[in-house]
Amino acid sequence: MRVLIIGASGGIGAALATEAEARGAEVTRLSRRIDGLDVTSEASVADHLGRLKGAFDAIWVATGALEIGAHGPEKALRDLSPDALAQQFALNATGPALVLKHAAHLLPRRGRPTFAALSARVGSIGDNRAGGWYAYRASKAALNQIVRCAAIELGRTHRDLICVALHPGTVATPFTEKYLGRHPAVPPQEAAQNLWSVLDGLTPAQTGGFYDWAGKEVAW
Repeated sequence: MRVLIIGASGGIGAALATEAEARGAEVTRLSRRIDGLDVTSEASVADHLGRLKGAFDAIWVATGALEIGAHGPEKALRDLSPDALAQQFALNATGPALVLKHAAHLLPRRGRPTFAALSARVGSIGDNRAGGWYAYRASKAALNQIVRCAAIELGRTHRDLICVALHPGTVATPFTEKYLGRHPAVPPQEAAQNLWSVLDGLTPAQTGGFYDWAGKEVAW
């Protein structure tokens, strides 16, 4: 089994790669920190993915950020910033979309190819009862729509494809440490095991869906 992890230097991405290797997979890791891959730049995405040879049975996009630069999650409309919105969309929605665009040819048309992008429950419109966090919520909602569209399109040529958005739960990483509060968090390795188990349990009939770390469907 060949696996490609985009964002492999982050807490969850590194754990996903380690778990894949423990399962006997051949893993290719790409990240901005180590390889210079900038998912917000189409030229960078095209260059890095264009160097890869062969097919990958599973592709994970584990990039993303809750806080970019000086912009943290907004508590109210008065905190909205056009720059923060643009940056969140660039990283959390446009980035995975560019990966899908330039990695589609790396997914085999036979077998059970899988593509998973890490989303977040706060990107659910139906599950939103608290408000706030405008830019992050909206960017993840956009990501979910991108994954849904790609699943429909790619399903026409990849009959057994599983293309999904996954919510990893609250994971104890630098990404979340400022915002944990009273929320229980799991170590990255446990989150990675959960996510791989969910992906293993999905069927092609569930492609285009949004699922949490326990395999339960999340409302759009």
